[in-house]
Amino acid sequence: MFGIADYGAFVAAIVLFLAIPGPGNLALITSTGKGGVRAGLQATAGVIAADQVLMWAAVAGVAALLASWPAAFHAVQWLGAAYLAWMGLKMFTAKPGDAPALRMEPRHYFKQAAIITLLNPKAIVFYMAFFPLFVDPARHQGLLTFAVMAATIAVLTFIYCLIVVLLTHRLAERMRASPRITRVLEKTAGTFLIGFGIKLAVSN
Repeated sequence: MFGIADYGAFVAAIVLFLAIPGPGNLALITSTGKGGVRAGLQATAGVIAADQVLMWAAVAGVAALLASWPAAFHAVQWLGAAYLAWMGLKMFTAKPGDAPALRMEPRHYFKQAAIITLLNPKAIVFYMAFFPLFVDPARHQGLLTFAVMAATIAVLTFIYCLIVVLLTHRLAERMRASPRITRVLEKTAGTFLIGFGIKLAVSN
């Protein structure tokens, strides 16, 4: 289909990739919990935009660059790990009344989610290594093939993120009445972000 090797498997791989717990999911949940559905949709747009950047970067040959220059990937890995750990530390050490680690202004939700996605080695590995496996060299249709893959990724990401945002918003409405629970959740989110950063820093 459009030069894609086993379109059904491609869709399944994208869904599984989205469902794996990671910094991107945490960014969606945290943004929605702090700013509601609008903030969650802003974060969703950031994730989708960053995904498209990574995918088209793979198309442009960045995969070959990283394969021939492993130091480049490790540099991105360390940068992403440091950023996640720093943001997690800010959330964990925040006190009541402090400015949140994820800012309340809608423009920051888009930027924060985009940066997290761009610096997430899990996403980079997928688009730079796993993604090209679904291109059928015999039936490849050039730009059309990549455009269909990009559109598929964007649609699936939007549907998945929308479900996460709506579920999180419904749960958050019931918890806003308890500031103590909010602080516990924020510290938990910060702990997970620090954990993600450490895990990425020590992974190969």
